[in-house]
Amino acid sequence: MNAYDKLITYNIKPSVQRIAIMDYLLKHRTHPSADVVYSALSKSIPTLSKTTVYNTLKLLAEQGAALMLTIDENNVCFDGDTSPHSHFLCKKCMKIYDLPISSSEQEVSGLNSDGHVITEIHYYFKGICKNCLNDKNID
Repeated sequence: MNAYDKLITYNIKPSVQRIAIMDYLLKHRTHPSADVVYSALSKSIPTLSKTTVYNTLKLLAEQGAALMLTIDENNVCFDGDTSPHSHFLCKKCMKIYDLPISSSEQEVSGLNSDGHVITEIHYYFKGICKNCLNDKNID
């Protein structure tokens, strides 16, 4: 699905800035922060402001078109992939990786618990990634 169609699907009025931000999230599966998105797009959209990027990312997350990740205590990151999956944060290089989740974990997302309706589940894992483990300079 392209960025325009995804915005329409999630009832978000498309604008040049919103399409560009959604497109960036869909094409760059790096779980960028708002600052990274701004830095990448401000070169091609000189009228883009940091406030627009922050507000758009917040809107995308609120409407379900993107995920807001709080796996890193210091940064909020965003993910354009809203399919069920988990995230792994390497505590050395700080890169966030997507990890598949089992079908039993996916079934929990539709569970109603004690009268509560669960609308979000976040699976976060932290450790050292295989690339950093292969690095000879591990702390």
